Amino acid sequence: MTAPRSPTAFLAEEVRELVAADLDWKLRVLGGPSEPSCTIDGRKVLMLCSNNYLGLSTHPRLKAAAIEAVRTHGAGSGSVRSIAGTMDLHVELERRLARFKEADASLVYQTGFAANAGLIPQLAGEGDLIVSDELNHGSIIDGVRLARAERAVYHHADPDDLARVLKEAERHTPGYRRILVITDGVFSMDGDIAPLDRIAPLAAEHGAMLYVDDAHGEGVLGRGGRGIVSHFRLDRDAVQVEMGTFSKAFGVVGGHVSGSAELVRFAYNKSRTWLLSGSHPPAVAAACTAAIDVLEQEPQHVERLWTLTRRFQEAMRGHGFDLGTSATPIVPVLVGESSTAKRLSQRLFELGVFALPIVFPMVARDKARIRTIMNAALTDEQLAFAIDAFAKAGRELGLI
Repeated sequence: MTAPRSPTAFLAEEVRELVAADLDWKLRVLGGPSEPSCTIDGRKVLMLCSNNYLGLSTHPRLKAAAIEAVRTHGAGSGSVRSIAGTMDLHVELERRLARFKEADASLVYQTGFAANAGLIPQLAGEGDLIVSDELNHGSIIDGVRLARAERAVYHHADPDDLARVLKEAERHTPGYRRILVITDGVFSMDGDIAPLDRIAPLAAEHGAMLYVDDAHGEGVLGRGGRGIVSHFRLDRDAVQVEMGTFSKAFGVVGGHVSGSAELVRFAYNKSRTWLLSGSHPPAVAAACTAAIDVLEQEPQHVERLWTLTRRFQEAMRGHGFDLGTSATPIVPVLVGESSTAKRLSQRLFELGVFALPIVFPMVARDKARIRTIMNAALTDEQLAFAIDAFAKAGRELGLI
């Protein structure tokens, strides 16, 4: 009798296929804090691909707040938020976040992914339609897949195509109960900004809810880093759901949504990711609140981020690099083929710059790039070093 096939044989087979196609993730290990000058796999390099836009992950005020919270509240919360895991630190964080976002209320999730995966399926279900930008983040895509609503996609950052989709939706029989329009604020692969000033009026005209994932806009865009709604000077009620994260410019971890008081009460009663996940440890909640303090009281970090971004983009374009449509501190260096992007990344690492390649299937086969992200903590000398390394490696590989 032939022995039965192992039920887990597919795991090794699929991993082998990924390795053979050079599509597997090869994890790099950060030995110490996330700072511009850091140690990766035991090698001292310049970090140019972290989401720590403002350098707040090592800010003294955040570290002090985290340490004090452990002293006063312990290492963990002991429960999920909905049972016994809501501490005064969580309540204070949500109060401060709502004030910062100039919203009626805010709700903190365990991660940004948990916010999208938990809330989107509750906002739209059977008889509804979700309309999504074609380049939306994977967490949005998964949230949409979990919903039982019908789905439509509009061309990337194209309000005219969105208008077409919404007009078609109005002719649908039977009529949709609700329509939910979802877009990233800043698109993480290209660094371009959703034209929210045109999307919001379209959503309002067609009676649709508007949900914006501003993970890469918070701490970066708008007055004092308040995000894309502030950036476009939109009325608060123009965007019904403003989702964000503490794991990027805020320098800690966690997701959140801001909007009306009714939205927040709906979200914490309906989102299973919120209801059934342990709440943030006291140190995390306190550090997130301290990050808001820093953004409100130390505007120089956001200002420095944009100074470096403009300087880097100007220098790189001057060398002949293609930066695509980037309009933010996410600056992709487009090189075409995946193999070229990988060679460029490796050569940069040898020259002392850590910047990872983004290749197929994360982007189209001919759109491989090195995705760089500016950091307000970079010195002028470090930025010049990075630019020189790119120029040297680019010439060696025939890219410029």
